[in-house]
Amino acid sequence: MRVLVAEDEPLLAAAIAEWLRDEAHAVDLAADGSAALERLTVNEYDVLVLDRDLPRVHGDDVCRELVASGSATRVLMLTAAAAINDRVEGLGLGADDYLTKPFAFAELAARVQALGRRSRPADPPVLRRNGLTLDPARHEVFRDGRYVPLAKKEFAVLAELLRADGATVSAEQLLEKAWDEHVDPFTGAVRLTILKLRRKLGEPAVVETVTGVGYRIP
Repeated sequence: MRVLVAEDEPLLAAAIAEWLRDEAHAVDLAADGSAALERLTVNEYDVLVLDRDLPRVHGDDVCRELVASGSATRVLMLTAAAAINDRVEGLGLGADDYLTKPFAFAELAARVQALGRRSRPADPPVLRRNGLTLDPARHEVFRDGRYVPLAKKEFAVLAELLRADGATVSAEQLLEKAWDEHVDPFTGAVRLTILKLRRKLGEPAVVETVTGVGYRIP
């Protein structure tokens, strides 16, 4: 998934990003509300982790603008305000979920994962196709019953290909979902990851190249 973390505390933002990246998500950061809105207009995010008390543009206004735009991005609002009326107000703005500080990173990651499932057509709990089995919750991949250890980017790319259910996925789409905004689109990151993925999955090759279009698992 592609996640935007809008948080003005640098250490907390970095810690959230590191935790989510360990879950094989692509994560971008915004230190204020204005930067968050700018990134939301440029990139398609599955989930926005939104600190409510952002500088420049308040988190409430970021949430309002995002909801008003009709975006499918799900919002997890973070705040130090734990009173019931604060939670009710935050949800009333259009946030999909609400988490008070301090929080457990494992809980935040689980809530992000749950919101991500709601931002797209529902996936089955385990993705299966052409002898491959991918379990997003356990971060496990098997081919014909054989466990296949994958790096985070390889796992993320394979998940996107399996979610496509046989359709072709372009390199641009894979970059959008599996890498953050700092990746250079001309580095060949997708091609290299596909090569590594094919090698680890073994023969016969299960990931096909559709010339000039992208990749698929038939």
